[in-house]
Amino acid sequence: MCSTKQKQKQNLHNQRSVVPTSTSASGGDGGGGGDWREESITGGSLKHVDLDKGKNGWASPPGDLFNLRGPHYLTKKAKVPSGAWLLQPAGVDWLRSNSKLDHVLARHDNRVMNALKKSHSEGKSLKTFIVAVNLQVPGRDQHSAVFYFATNDDEPLEPGSLLYRFVNGDDAYRNSRFKIVNRIVKGPWIVKAAVGNYSACILGKALNCYYHRGPNYLEIDVDIGSSAIASAILHLALGSVTSVTIDMGFLVESQTEEELPEKLFGAVRICQMEMSSATFIDTTSSRKVLPTANLHNPCNSSKVQAEENGENKDD
Repeated sequence: MCSTKQKQKQNLHNQRSVVPTSTSASGGDGGGGGDWREESITGGSLKHVDLDKGKNGWASPPGDLFNLRGPHYLTKKAKVPSGAWLLQPAGVDWLRSNSKLDHVLARHDNRVMNALKKSHSEGKSLKTFIVAVNLQVPGRDQHSAVFYFATNDDEPLEPGSLLYRFVNGDDAYRNSRFKIVNRIVKGPWIVKAAVGNYSACILGKALNCYYHRGPNYLEIDVDIGSSAIASAILHLALGSVTSVTIDMGFLVESQTEEELPEKLFGAVRICQMEMSSATFIDTTSSRKVLPTANLHNPCNSSKVQAEENGENKDD
């Protein structure tokens, strides 16, 4: 085995050994400031499970399982393993409701935001920033799979970084950059054929996306029902959901040489999920806690009407 492959294999082993608790996720000494993240990771109805053996739960796949645009992609079209995530896992929610769940981070009953607010009240995690991806699943009952990612504890987004520009950019910019990479780990051949084993897509061009910017978060609501093709593929996968394990990586697409190589801001593995494990949220009596804007970090909540034919051919 060549030295490069040996190094990649060792990096993958090292990433697999990391458990996203308050200690490892904070990247520090595990002091009390990371407690909110541990509560968020372990508190959802969809449980945090073993990466390789877990069922009916979620895990955090190493970034090196995803091949993204490398430093010389624009000239050589070469992809390389992503490496470590830019943000740390901060929990998953699998929710069911009687209507579509929008802007979940502004709900008074959102457990992740409440855990962070509790940490704030103790003078901790004051600079922590959350990015949440809310995949809205259409059907007789509305479902949402919400994936939470956060900066290292009490650290802000890196100023000037590609992710920082995405979070603070306008909707046209976000729409052209928000990208998902799917990887079927386990499942029937028909699901693998429909989804593709290493399929990549600019979600803002394929589906309707709604962006909600708060003082310490960005939530991206992805309306899967806005595309007939996406809905058909999803329902095919849901028909075999208890036998499907899928990795999903999220990133801001790099489009210039200076922005390369691409890096995931977060990734999640959904392991043979039971539809019935969803927590029911009563939207008829919901109330939202609207964020307060400030001069340095204005809040906005806006809709993107996306193109439906926007599969990214170059990945």
